[in-house]
Amino acid sequence: MKRLSALLGGALSAVLVTAALATTAAATTTGATTQAATTTTPVLSPTPYMGWNTYYGLGGDFTEATIRSVADSMVSRGLKKAGYDIVWLDGGWQADESRSAAGDLVPNPAKFPNGLKPLVDYIHSKGLKAGIYTDAGPYIPGKCGLGSGGYYQHDADTFAAWGFDAVKVDYLCGIAANLDPKTVFTEFANALHNNASHRPLIFNLCNPVTSPDWGNYPESQQSINSWSYAPAIAQSWRTYTDVGFQGDIKFKDVLRNYDANARHPEVVKPGAFGDPDYLAPELGMSDEEFRTQLTLWSVAAAPLVVGSDIRKLSATTIGMLTDPDVIAINQDKAAVQAVRVGAAGTTETWVKRLADGSRAVVLLNRGDTAKTLTTTASAVGLQGGRFTLKNAWTNAVTESAGTISAAVPAHGTALFRVGPAVGLPGIPHVTAGIPQVTQVGTQVLPEGSAPVVAGGDELRAEVAVRNDGVLPVFKPTVSLTAAASWTITPVGKAPVLLAPGQKVTLAFEVKLPATTEAGNASLTATTQYEALGYGIQKQVTVSPLVIAPVPPDGVAALSHHPWISATSGWMSPTVDESVGGGSPISLVSQTYPTGIGVASPSLVRYYLGQQCTKLTGTVGIDDAVRNVGPEGGTSTFQVIGDGKVLFDSGVVDRDHPKPVDVDLTGVRVLDLVVGDAGDGGYNDRADWAAPTATC
Repeated sequence: MKRLSALLGGALSAVLVTAALATTAAATTTGATTQAATTTTPVLSPTPYMGWNTYYGLGGDFTEATIRSVADSMVSRGLKKAGYDIVWLDGGWQADESRSAAGDLVPNPAKFPNGLKPLVDYIHSKGLKAGIYTDAGPYIPGKCGLGSGGYYQHDADTFAAWGFDAVKVDYLCGIAANLDPKTVFTEFANALHNNASHRPLIFNLCNPVTSPDWGNYPESQQSINSWSYAPAIAQSWRTYTDVGFQGDIKFKDVLRNYDANARHPEVVKPGAFGDPDYLAPELGMSDEEFRTQLTLWSVAAAPLVVGSDIRKLSATTIGMLTDPDVIAINQDKAAVQAVRVGAAGTTETWVKRLADGSRAVVLLNRGDTAKTLTTTASAVGLQGGRFTLKNAWTNAVTESAGTISAAVPAHGTALFRVGPAVGLPGIPHVTAGIPQVTQVGTQVLPEGSAPVVAGGDELRAEVAVRNDGVLPVFKPTVSLTAAASWTITPVGKAPVLLAPGQKVTLAFEVKLPATTEAGNASLTATTQYEALGYGIQKQVTVSPLVIAPVPPDGVAALSHHPWISATSGWMSPTVDESVGGGSPISLVSQTYPTGIGVASPSLVRYYLGQQCTKLTGTVGIDDAVRNVGPEGGTSTFQVIGDGKVLFDSGVVDRDHPKPVDVDLTGVRVLDLVVGDAGDGGYNDRADWAAPTATC
């Protein structure tokens, strides 16, 4: 599959937002009802279905024993009890010759020596449901692994006879055969509905084709068009391409898929849900990033299907997946998809109307630094002077006069259930900020920039505390701690009282010993205050820090020096190889022994500590793209020192690499940035060839 990481905008009109907040009935399916299947699809899953799928965690490497083991784990680890009740086989269950001479689908005899019926029976015996995978197109060897084209009714009857409860229908064979997805998916939907066993079958319509991620396809064949017909024929429909690769899921692609999914909330209704793809814990994202994915999928009324290996997930991840308040928001019977309130940007507010009239409110931080985010009850469609806020993740219940606020980590979210407050005043809603490094040495950091710190640095850190409650709080204090060898000195004094609507920022001087080793560290703020009638309240917030490695020394191959951080549009940056590995750095037939291979967009960051004077090298598109087609393969390259552009390549194609010779005098932090040149990341295998720093 060819794909890139271009981010789709998720802009929604004000009319759409108003309709989603004000309407209490299920949203109408304008544009879909006129294209309904010839038979009415029953409401098989009034709320988003939940389960597990083999694809991202196991790929095609699973057997009957594997699936039985996962089903056992879903029960023993509490996932079934929490609602995850479908065990879904993706591609890989079929034999190499997937269809017999008689036209029957054939399970892989080595993986499933007893066929699939006994496995389905076992899954059912655990109180679970079973799902299976096929494709809407005809099987085409070398282009797709399995296809039902020409056999829709036969295969639907077979799946039902085997006892399956859900069917995922892909479109890899469909696009390879240049079929019309609306036509073939509608035919398949009718076959599933009319199966000979009269068995209810959940239909997951999976068209992952997008442009330019896959190539130049007409909109009618892309996933972004599925909303116009799928709600009338399927329980869910994919709204964009895959959220990642097997074993490699990136946060930026989670955001991309969420934004694409957010475009048409008006067609979501009980039994019909947009599908931004699977949940992917522990496959490349941090715990915070996965918590954000689960938060966004929950308010989107998206199916919650885990793509990772259930058996290997940490207790922390299982705790997130089974959080009852988060699942309740996803499973809310109103079946409404969240919409954005206000403009799109680095920070955003999303709101989901719930069946009881309350709101699920998400404060989303897409950025690389922690921020305190706010919205108001009136902005999310609530009226009044007092509101109860329940934090779905921490279970803290507070009362606000109308402001909804939270300290949100980088790549994080806050999720509140917000409704009118009644009775005696509750605990005031106080937001204790996450410690912010605002200055390193004499350098004041621009807002939103992630700090780079090193041994011997002197920092200024700040913690902002705000009271959004209806009552004052007393004796607010903040203490800041870090590693035992660090020196931390408070600057200024805290006030005696923090009235409603007031905010105070407390500062600290932090000094790192010169011997501080590279790696991960943190600043921990403990904020305390007294709430009238509720005693001492405490909040602990943590800011992660990365301690940079020592600068390069002498004339150094930069690719062999440890970086602070590195990103690639797809896969991960590779050292001395083209991105994806397997071939050396090569530009117009010249091979380079050292270099960094990436796909756009990419940022590779190094700490130089003002110790270097020059960077030389060559930038270009790797010769590996010549093996995968003439399309795409253009990028831009920038060398940025302490936020200032020192080199800009302009557009670079596969035939014209460019030399780099940059003065690094006085540069503390070096960024190597690759962009997609405006045409998406298709075939953008970009190289920093022989990057050499003189230090």
